[in-house]
Amino acid sequence: MRDSVSPAHSRISGNPLAESALSHVQEDDHIITLAGVTLVADAAGALFWPDEKLLAVADLHLEKGSAFAARGVLLPPYDTATALARLAGLIERYAPRLVIALGDSFHDGDGPARMHDVSRAALKALQRGRDWLWIAGNHDPDPADDIGGRFADVLAFGALTFRHQPSPQPSDGEIAGHLHPVARVARRGRAVSRRCFAGDGRRLVMPAFGAYAGGLNVRDRAIVSLFGALSFTAHMLGTGRLYAVPAARCLAD
Repeated sequence: MRDSVSPAHSRISGNPLAESALSHVQEDDHIITLAGVTLVADAAGALFWPDEKLLAVADLHLEKGSAFAARGVLLPPYDTATALARLAGLIERYAPRLVIALGDSFHDGDGPARMHDVSRAALKALQRGRDWLWIAGNHDPDPADDIGGRFADVLAFGALTFRHQPSPQPSDGEIAGHLHPVARVARRGRAVSRRCFAGDGRRLVMPAFGAYAGGLNVRDRAIVSLFGALSFTAHMLGTGRLYAVPAARCLAD
């Protein structure tokens, strides 16, 4: 994607707050600075705050496959296991003290009850030894039984605020999900679409983490309106790396 994107990682320079996290950041990490806070965007679609040992994921949509099956639409029943396995890899890599799931963690309110015992045990194993916070989403607004962790509508933590749906008004330091941003670029004469982080240094919308989650083009009005213009960056998920693309250079559907 070299014709359309910048290098996969950003260097930290001239920002004392960002430099305080240097000891936790690897040379090839993709750095996003938000409200003066240094964050690592992972190519799996997660966000890590090194100074706080905090890992955030959005829109897991666990048990989406079983929700569709209940309506007679048969999908391979592996989405929950796939998402939890990917999350396990991230937890092994970053060893977070706190994991935040930014809403729509289950595809619907009955998802926790449909979860297989094997997946439930895997989830509880991931929670062992760390704090775990479920943020309420529009698909799963109410606390669920027997899935561990704590529940909240929103979390304000230092300079950052974690919630499911982005605020309609400007909100410095906001990290949200809900919109499932996807960037589309031209590469070698064809269009390529990838899930992405969308941010402008003041607020950030995270990609959906769920295996069966769909996506919304970053040129869509619902995303552009959050930033006021096409002045934000799409950090596209690639294989083992991310690609930073100005939103103005992304293609509409």
